[in-house]
Amino acid sequence: MGDFEPVLLADAGAVEPAGDGRFGVTLDGPFTAFGYPTGGYLQCVMASAALAGASEEGATHLHATAVSTNFMAAPELGPATLSTRVRRVGRGASFVHVTLSQGGAVTTESLVTLGSLSDSARPRYQGSTAPAIAAVAACEVLESHQGRDVHSALELRVDPTMSQWWNGQRGSGEVVLWMWLSDGGKGWDPWSTLFATDAVPPATTPLGSTGWVPTLQLTSYVRRVPASEWLRARQWCVVVADGLVDERCELFDDTGELVASSSQLASVRFGLSES
Repeated sequence: MGDFEPVLLADAGAVEPAGDGRFGVTLDGPFTAFGYPTGGYLQCVMASAALAGASEEGATHLHATAVSTNFMAAPELGPATLSTRVRRVGRGASFVHVTLSQGGAVTTESLVTLGSLSDSARPRYQGSTAPAIAAVAACEVLESHQGRDVHSALELRVDPTMSQWWNGQRGSGEVVLWMWLSDGGKGWDPWSTLFATDAVPPATTPLGSTGWVPTLQLTSYVRRVPASEWLRARQWCVVVADGLVDERCELFDDTGELVASSSQLASVRFGLSES
């Protein structure tokens, strides 16, 4: 675990205006894997810039409902610059292009869709079903593995019958668990669920992969204001081939409704005997 001072995700993902659609941010805190900001944390940062940039041009939307991000290089912790280009301000949705740069080089690029989610909205149809898992109180707390400092900002709990993969036992390419944002802030909201869509341990872990699974492209959709402090998460591999994994994630609140989902393409490594 890294020696990070306690910091709220809301503070670590906040941006400061710098004029002409530009914003400053200090990438900070325990929201890292192997010393680098996680894709979900960076999506929060990109969403913050998109909301601020669109607001400067008259948009009144409250939430980032879709964020699609390419991770071209891993940014370092510390200051970074965000540049926004508002593509369109609309009544129901607005669209913003955001880049994050350090040292004059773009490391991260997002297309962000903005909208406003209602606390009282209910789905007319939902094809996804919350995964079966024991109640939170009956589940085991997962201790963070070395290098995954991101898990110090979370409490992850797994059904005792499903926890063997965390200790090296092989299984299917799927992870099901409970997730609570334990940074000391107000808990899950539509913005912080962008962080959650990339905070579940890699679903390649039960297949025997190493901890190195850097995201190349991540797309997240936020569909509901979370109605509970704990989210039920399911993450699974669609296919693993040629050193890449196509991975999906779904998050549900305690009403059983889908809060957010994501898909990502990531690099993945296995032991030498399996490469």
